[in-house]
Amino acid sequence: MQTTEANPLRTYFDNNPGRLMSKWDHYLDVYHRHFARFRGRACTIVEFGVFHGGSLQMWRDYFGPQCRVVGVDINPRLIELGEPGIEIFIGDQANRQFLRELATKVGPIDILLDDGGHQMNQQIATIEELYSHVKPDGVILVEDTHTSYWRSHGGGLRSTYTFMEFAKRLVDELNAWHSRDTHSFPVGPFTQTTQSMHFYDSVVVIEKGPHPQPHERQSGVPSFDPNRLVNETLPSR
Repeated sequence: MQTTEANPLRTYFDNNPGRLMSKWDHYLDVYHRHFARFRGRACTIVEFGVFHGGSLQMWRDYFGPQCRVVGVDINPRLIELGEPGIEIFIGDQANRQFLRELATKVGPIDILLDDGGHQMNQQIATIEELYSHVKPDGVILVEDTHTSYWRSHGGGLRSTYTFMEFAKRLVDELNAWHSRDTHSFPVGPFTQTTQSMHFYDSVVVIEKGPHPQPHERQSGVPSFDPNRLVNETLPSR
């Protein structure tokens, strides 16, 4: 993936002075492409999956001291990794009640990053429960979506209940303004509050933003009269 400037996430990762983290290499460029606009702003990033805490420190460095970094994990020992500017919550990502309580405690979210257990029910529950708690101009990034093809994680190619099939259905919702059957394919909240979706190897990104009904426009001079016979000479310009 080409970037127009040096990626500070790569610089940090390659010279990591802090805790251990693990990332597929191309994720660093995906992050920078979608997260750069939040740098230097007061923002809240919530990351599911703490591991050894290295990525939480990286986000703190990348976004700046005014950023609130929240890590969520099921492992209770990771509560020890909290530090100034970094909060840790312990709970089960597949537990929808926990997700609702988390949303109440954390408040509005700018960036929601799912690097948790990568099970289908976890990924889907996280989007369904927390989407509305992401700010109107926020970003949701789900990574390691290749587990949608792994039976060990509840996946399987084109299996109905995988996260990737769920994401494909969200693409339909993104395009619902063009539905000609508003009973079975209506415009809903996701349609109206999502500007774009991006698919990368093992990553799905949802960018929120106002999405009013689109309208088609035209400009320029017609090249021919649609009622003119095909073999008639076109007027000169």
